[in-house]
Amino acid sequence: MCVESDGCEIEGCSSSDEVHTLSGSMSPALKSRDLHHCRPGQKFHAALLRCRTPLVAAGILSFGNVLNYMDRYTVAGVLLDIQKQFKVGDSSAGLLQTVFICSFMVAAPIFGYLGDRFNRKIILSCGIFFWSAVTLLSSFITKEYYWLLVLSRCLVGIGESSYSSISPTIMGDLFTNNKRTVMLSVFYLAIPLGSGLGYILGSIAKDAGGHWYWALRVSPMLGLTAGTLILIFVSEPKRGSADQPGGRLKTRTSWVCDMKALAKNRSYVFSSLASAAVSFATGAFGIWIPQYLVRAQVVQKSAESCTYQPCSSRDSLIFGAITCVTGLLGVVIGAVTTRLCRQKTERADPLVCAVSMLGSAIFICLIFVVAKKSIVGAYICIFIGETLLFLNWAITADILMYVVIPTRRATAVAFQGFTSHLLGDAGSPYLIGLISDSLQESYATSEIWQFLSLGYALMLCPFVIVLGGMFFLATALFFLDDRDKAAKQVNQLARPPSTVKVTK
Repeated sequence: MCVESDGCEIEGCSSSDEVHTLSGSMSPALKSRDLHHCRPGQKFHAALLRCRTPLVAAGILSFGNVLNYMDRYTVAGVLLDIQKQFKVGDSSAGLLQTVFICSFMVAAPIFGYLGDRFNRKIILSCGIFFWSAVTLLSSFITKEYYWLLVLSRCLVGIGESSYSSISPTIMGDLFTNNKRTVMLSVFYLAIPLGSGLGYILGSIAKDAGGHWYWALRVSPMLGLTAGTLILIFVSEPKRGSADQPGGRLKTRTSWVCDMKALAKNRSYVFSSLASAAVSFATGAFGIWIPQYLVRAQVVQKSAESCTYQPCSSRDSLIFGAITCVTGLLGVVIGAVTTRLCRQKTERADPLVCAVSMLGSAIFICLIFVVAKKSIVGAYICIFIGETLLFLNWAITADILMYVVIPTRRATAVAFQGFTSHLLGDAGSPYLIGLISDSLQESYATSEIWQFLSLGYALMLCPFVIVLGGMFFLATALFFLDDRDKAAKQVNQLARPPSTVKVTK
């Protein structure tokens, strides 16, 4: 006989005298008079509890992260159509991504504060519902109201900020050690996968519907589904439960104390600066590389300039597919390489990131050398460069989990996001567009100069990537000390309250 935790009998169980509950075995002395048949609602609740496993939660959170990035880069996939309809230049088009990132980074610290103190899955779901609704409504904006499209991207940034700031901390509380590295790798695979799908699904929806508006009507429907799944199937784990299975970290420090501790955490500071370098490059590439390749083909006379909508989606589709594949390869290679290197050195995490960044810079430089002569050669360089660049996404998150205590991780993730966006992709799309517009002022009608000016502007990215590699090397110097300090603080926080002393 089997019973649920509320004592109701479940049909179809064995006739054994042993009685099982959700928490383990009960004494066989439990009498049948204590049992009763489950009502339908109780059976559903019991089944729901069985589905709320860490793996299910990780899968749903990863799905939500895919949608977050898919929505973010859907606009980039139809950017040329938007420019044609609203009659805006490169700098104004880049502003769409810049205002998105600015609102995203401003909201991140707020959600980080809330995520360390309130129910995280409720905040996540509300954020998804909000950006889904705004994105859907923005698909009805007419060509006279470009400012309204810019405003809608600003609001979407706020909604998506809640998810990116809080969801990694739930993953950190569900898993630990190598298993956490694997799960974070799957979770952060969503960044390139979602970005690539944004280009692909946006382009397909535009071609199917005959207008770029339809590109903004795919992700909202999926977003509503993801928000509902989070509410139903994702449980709220205790903060620090994976780090201290036998106890709960109850001591909470003030926000000021958290910020002081993070500012003194050298591994956190340097890895955040390195993350900003990655964001600078990916933000600029995500917006401008498809445009750059279109202009390269125009120069090679293998394609014509787009004068009427809808414009060709071929390069957006190819770039999206490359981003998906390189994201998968990068995250998997990063996780495997780090796991192997940990057997040789305990500083493996930041060192793998540093080497991959420096290697990526070389191949990204080659893109602008070969693009004028060979589009295939440019795609090969993009493939290798992106794979090396995406190697560090999950590893950077794992570094944070190692060097920051659980009770301030949401704040740490939020401010790392704030820093990386402030110094990275908040300004890079607009900056690249502005440099490109400035260089082609005197030759606005020259197709070859439009191509060259955008290439010269994008050449800024490899230098920023090299700087990011240097920051990861600096992280390696302090990683072990900061990791040991965080582990010591976790042990202190798990003691009875009277004996806890939190290091500031």
